[in-house]
Formats: sequence, structure tokens, C-alpha cells
Amino acid sequence: MDEKFLKPYSPKETEDNIYKLWEESGFFNPDVCIKEGITDKDARPFSIVLPPPNVTGRLHLGHAFEDALQDAFVRFARMRGKKTLWIPGTDSAAIATQARVEKEIYKKEKKTRHDLGREEIVSRVEKFAKENEETMLNQIKKMGASLDWSRYAYTLDEKRNAAVSEAFVQMYDAGLIYRGNRIINWDPKGQTTISDDEVVHEERDGMFFTFRYWKDFPIPISTSRPETKVGDTAVAVNPEDKRYKEFVGKTFTGEFAGTTLSIRIVADDVVDKEFGTGAVGVTPAHSHTDWEIADRHDLPRPQVINEYAKMNETAGSLVGGLKTLEAREKIIEWLRENTLLEKEEKIKQNISLSERTGGIVEPLPKLQWFVNVNKPFKIPHSKISGIKAGEEITLKELMHKAVSEGNIEILPARFEKSYNHWIDNLHDWCISRQIWFGHRIPAWHKSKGATEEIHVGINAPEESGWSQEEDVLDTWFSSALWTFSTLGWPEETDDLKTYHPTTLMLPGYEILFLWVSRMVLMSGFHLGELPFKNVILHGIVRDRQGRKFSKSLGNGIDPLEIIEKYGADALRMGLIVGAAPGNDVKFDEQKIKGYKHFTNKIWNISRFVLENTKDVNMDAEYVKEDRVIRERFDVVLKEVTKDIERYRLDLAAETLYHYTWHTFADTILEHSKAIFEDEPENVESRKKLLISILADLLKLLHPFMPFITEEVWSLLPRKDSELLMVSKWPE
Repeated sequence: MDEKFLKPYSPKETEDNIYKLWEESGFFNPDVCIKEGITDKDARPFSIVLPPPNVTGRLHLGHAFEDALQDAFVRFARMRGKKTLWIPGTDSAAIATQARVEKEIYKKEKKTRHDLGREEIVSRVEKFAKENEETMLNQIKKMGASLDWSRYAYTLDEKRNAAVSEAFVQMYDAGLIYRGNRIINWDPKGQTTISDDEVVHEERDGMFFTFRYWKDFPIPISTSRPETKVGDTAVAVNPEDKRYKEFVGKTFTGEFAGTTLSIRIVADDVVDKEFGTGAVGVTPAHSHTDWEIADRHDLPRPQVINEYAKMNETAGSLVGGLKTLEAREKIIEWLRENTLLEKEEKIKQNISLSERTGGIVEPLPKLQWFVNVNKPFKIPHSKISGIKAGEEITLKELMHKAVSEGNIEILPARFEKSYNHWIDNLHDWCISRQIWFGHRIPAWHKSKGATEEIHVGINAPEESGWSQEEDVLDTWFSSALWTFSTLGWPEETDDLKTYHPTTLMLPGYEILFLWVSRMVLMSGFHLGELPFKNVILHGIVRDRQGRKFSKSLGNGIDPLEIIEKYGADALRMGLIVGAAPGNDVKFDEQKIKGYKHFTNKIWNISRFVLENTKDVNMDAEYVKEDRVIRERFDVVLKEVTKDIERYRLDLAAETLYHYTWHTFADTILEHSKAIFEDEPENVESRKKLLISILADLLKLLHPFMPFITEEVWSLLPRKDSELLMVSKWPE
């Protein structure tokens, strides 16, 4: 028996060496597996792209959970002889990364980005990103992730940058990207636009005010933001509301809080006649809903709040130049003085905040770049069921049919309804950001008298006088290309032909809309095929009290600290067991400790088997009892295989845990001791049984606990191949 078994199993002494062995073998790369005869060149492909973590800092337990799940599927596919490719990568996370660096610069140097300039800021952000990238990749390796590092990609590297520019130009040429003046979410703190999905909501105490614009105005209205009312151009009522029917279509003009308002009464189905007074003051420039009402009724859209969350000159003499909260108090005071305030109520209200900076979001009209999700375009070629080549379709329709026609299966199925609901309510996607770190928009501007000429293209026009667009693209634009830009698109590479569509996407449910839907949009448009066949959504890892991990709560846990104490195998099993798809996971360190004991149990089981199966004859005939035991194990083998195939890693891992500990260790090994002592005629059969089950158990456990199983495999007297990670899955 190997001397290693003379001391307890030590993850610290083993895991780094094992990972180095895997990397040096080259078997993370499917090309090497084919070249070495491990995988047949005609085998079916299996591919996943790693959801690229943001280069803003260290990885957390959520990343560890996601890596463990994906690696389990990847190792399972590789052992079943598939051409298995798992592509690693990281995301620039432009807004988040620049915001982190700017905050640090101001803290240490009391300077803003405008003090330093574009070139210096981008240089510093890139340095910060590179440092974090190295830390994160080391963390991923510590988890045992069997990624093909030779294909590593970064959203801002040269190849991905070329892909992003090409995608933008193609969509612009198809009329799906345009520059227009529309209402957007503005982050006054970050001084940039953000998407709906980058807005978070926080419940706070607030006030609800009911008032009239002036004394003879016929309809009272209610609002929680009186400061915006100096920008009102209409009052909307429900068409069925009899109280206000006589006023619909009329316009009233009067003085309100230092400005003159002209208010038209319009009837619109969006108004809930049971809420408040059943009448809504319409401020088109400062509310997404009101902007749409203005579209339907051709209303003017005066802007009264600027990019710094201050009232502008249009807001009038009373509040012009004040901060929004100061203006609110001023207008409430004015309403009281003029006996126009009819009611004040305390309420709970959801405040919209920028996820990255914490700034209160202001809806503002701005000239930006958008993806038009409702414009029909002709799809030149299609491998998507329900969509024919040459057919006219919108991006929203494409995203719907991706799932409704059975092209993509979303698990758990309950998220399909959420996916469809989100698409039904999808607005044009604002893709421009007023920051400096990221993919600069491939558009070029040139002044021509009082007008401006725009050229969209990979390169600037040859003649002088053209300057490139200052804005960069929303980071989700580049990451939406991830399944095919990582495979070499826009070039028609062998990787793209072989591994796209990818087999599986395994993100958290919170980015179903942010990322998954946008990947469907991009792949459908650019390739005429979908980015993946299956979407398995996992839940969020929370603390024992069910709270999200966060800095403010001080409950964050570094996965490397857990690995240092218990080993990666214990962490992987502790996260996977009990984690059904779509369900949140409560992290309990005691559970990880329990799987550290399980790791030790596997080590001790292996030692016992190897001590007692020297000179085993694998051609020996099974006695009846051992044949029955082996047949029962084969049932477990089939059950585990079936559970992994249907994406229930949690069930497969739990089955293996119970069989290994309670059946193999507690029952079969204990019974074997008596056979070795008292039944010499059955010893050869039992030796064969033990080494046979141990070898197959190691294979079954390998996707979940790759380090301990690879180490024990290396100590077995008989192996199917040099490394367990490329040995054949037992059938």
C-alpha cells in the first residue's frame, strides 16, 4: 500500500498538486483529448461558457457555487467521452470597475476623473482590473474548475473588442441600433445612464401629497414627488371614470409655484381610478410611464431637473437652481401658503437607486444610443424552430419564440413565465454609457455648420475632422455576445462550427433578464441560431439567516478561507447537496465541516479496501451474495447517472453520499471483515467486489469531489487510464 495512506488525508498538501497535474496533462482542452485518443474525433460536443465574473474584486460564495455546479456537468460529460469544452473568461464590468477606482482616487487624492483625464483614468482602471483578474483566476482554480485555459477570454481583449464593434455596426446597418432622444435612467452620482436592470429598489418612509395646481383647477392630484410638478403638461384620468369625463380634452392654464403651467386633461387606460384621486399629473420628462402617455397624446416634454439632480431654469423662479429635495420642501411650503394642499399621508415607497453607485436615479430625456426591440428586420438565415430564413421578425418576437417554440428549455419551468413577462414589457435598450472604461462606441462625429454628421463603422472616415463618440457601450452588450465571441466570431472558426450553440447555460436566476435574454437576442440576430439549448437557473447563496452576503451586513465569506479550513471537495459538496435548481442556498459552515468528515471517510474506505485487496484477481467469479451487492450498486449507478442527465446534481450527490457512507462503509466493509477472517472460500470474490465498487464510486464521485477522488485513483493498482478525470464513466 502507498505510504500516503499512512497519514490522514490533507487537502492542503494534495489539491494544488492535483490541479497542477490536470493542467500539465492538457486534458482540459478537448483538442488534446482527441489527439491523445481519449476522446473520439467524431464524438458529440458538449460546451459551456463560464459566466464571466466581474473584475471588481475577489470572488464570493455565489461564484464558488456556480463553478462547482458547472464543473460537475463538465467532468461528467468529459468522462462520457464527449468533446467537452468549458471556456473561461472575465468581464470588465465597466461602470462598476470605473466607479471603484474613481472612489479610491477621490479618497486618496481628492481628485475626480475630470481632473485626471480619460487616458489616465483608463490606465488606472485597467491596472486595477488586471490585478483583480489574477486573483480571481487563482480562486477559480482553487475550486477545481476544469476550464480550458488556452481559450481564456476577457470582454475587453482585442478579439472581443473586434466582435463588439462588428456586432454594433451590423445592428446599426439593419436599423436596429439608432441614436435618439428618449427618457432614460440617469445616475446623478455616477453621471451616466444605466439600464432598468441596473436599478435596485429600497423601501423608505415617504409622504403622499394631494393638492390642486391652483384654486379653480377642477381635479385634485396626488404625488410623492411635488418637485416634478413644475414640469407637468397634463393630468391623466381613466376613460371609464365618470367623475372627470366632462373635463377630458380641455386645457387649463395657471400659475403654479413660480411658473406657468398649461395642463391638458387626457383619458388613458394606464390610470388606476381607485388609486389616490384617480387622476395623475403627467410629467413626461421625468417618468417612464408619463413619457409613454405623452407619446400617446402628443404632449410637450419640458425638462425641469438636470443631470446633477438640481432644478433647472425651466422649473421657474421659486425652485430653479435648488436640489430636488430642497425644491420639494419649497413647493410643499408654497402649497400650504396658498391653501392648495388637501391631504398629507405617510407611506412606504420604493426609491430607485443605482446598483453600482447608490445614487438616486432620475428619469431624464437624453440623446443616447438604443437597440430597437420592436422594429421588424429580415432574418437572413435561421436554425431556430418557428422562424424561417427571410422572415420579418422583431427582436422581442425572436426572444419569445426561442422559448415558446421549444428551442430553449428553462429549468425550473416556473421561470419561463417570468422570462415571457419581462419580454412583453421590454422597452428599447439604452446601450450608451457616459464613462471612459469599456468598449467605445464605433461612431464618428463631424460638425457641418449647425448640424452634425455621423458615421458608424469600425474605422473613422479617411478625411480629417472626424472625432470618435465619447460614450462607451453598456457592458451587457459585450457579454451578450459571450457564447460566440469566445469561439472566434465574427470569423467562421472551427470552434464556432463545433461548439455553438453551447449545450448548457448555468447562471443565477437574478440575471435571467440581464444576461440570458440578451444572449438570446444577440445570437439570434447575428448567427440565426440560439446561444444554448438548456438554461438551468440556480439560486442565491445566503447566510444562515437567509440574508444576502454583503459588506454592510459584515457577513461576507471568502471561499478561499473555507477551502483553507476544509478543502475544496468539502465546499463543493456542501454547496451542491440540497441545492435544487432555482432554489436559494443557506450557507452553513457546519455543513461544510460535515463533508470534510466525508472526505476523510472516502480516504479511510480506500485505505481499507487497498489493504485487503492485494493481489486481487479481477477474473474471479462472483459468489451469489457479491453478485447481488454489485447488481444493487449498478442500480445506484444508473440512478446517479439519470439524475445528472436531468440536471439534478443535488439528488445525485446525496445518493452517492448515503451509499458511500451508510451502504459501502457501514454495511459492506463491516461485513467484509468477517469474510476475510472466517470465509476464505469467498475472499477472492469479495476482493474483486470491493475494488470494483471503489473504482466506480470514485468515478461517480469525481464530478462532485474531484481532488480526493483523483488522489485515491492514482493509488489504485488497476486503472482504466492514467487520470481519473478522463477515465470512462461506468455504464
